[in-house]
Amino acid sequence: MNEHLSVLDSDYSYGISAEERNKVLRNTYWLLALSLVPTVLGAWAGVALGLGHVFSGGLGMVLFLVGAFGFIYAIERTKNSATGVPVLLAFTFFMGVTMSRLIESVLGFKNGTDLVMTAFGGTAGVFLVMAILATTIKRDLSGMGQWLFVGTMALVVGGVINMFVGSTAGMLAMSVAAIAIFSAYMLYDIKQIIDGGETNCISATLALYLDIINVFQSLLALLGIFGGERD
Repeated sequence: MNEHLSVLDSDYSYGISAEERNKVLRNTYWLLALSLVPTVLGAWAGVALGLGHVFSGGLGMVLFLVGAFGFIYAIERTKNSATGVPVLLAFTFFMGVTMSRLIESVLGFKNGTDLVMTAFGGTAGVFLVMAILATTIKRDLSGMGQWLFVGTMALVVGGVINMFVGSTAGMLAMSVAAIAIFSAYMLYDIKQIIDGGETNCISATLALYLDIINVFQSLLALLGIFGGERD
């Protein structure tokens, strides 16, 4: 992939050289891979200690939102300093813990481990496809951002409503929509790096990490509903 990027000279480069864009993309990919380590550790700790239940219910949602937005704010404040990477990795550990309740419920199925690995492989496949598309599409995709934001806000509102309604059909619809929206976000965020619209690898990693986590969780939820085997 890097060979293709090294010759890429988009018309939408924001005045950033191809070499600088390649460096940001390369560092982002390395940091993204590193961020998955504390995520796995957080998920393991959450399952082993039952920490995921802390984030269930209305109060749990409030705790999650406060923690997540607090970390995101701290990451953006420290992204240009040496503190940025540790704060980012602490956030990914936190996200692993919050995902542990979903993972624990899926592992309760007879084929739970297979479902988790399938969700991981599916998410990796989506990321690979979006990364390849981002390197081949020549047009400017910056206009996608506003539409994707609107879609994300609609998901948030729908999620809050469904917390009170408790509709399985609603959860299925939102999971499918989330996979579509955040897959498109992967394409958008990678293209922003390639075109020079994002030059900070910590901010870029944060954006892609959130895309990946949302696709993974939504895919895992769907697999649990449709593919879970009871003993």
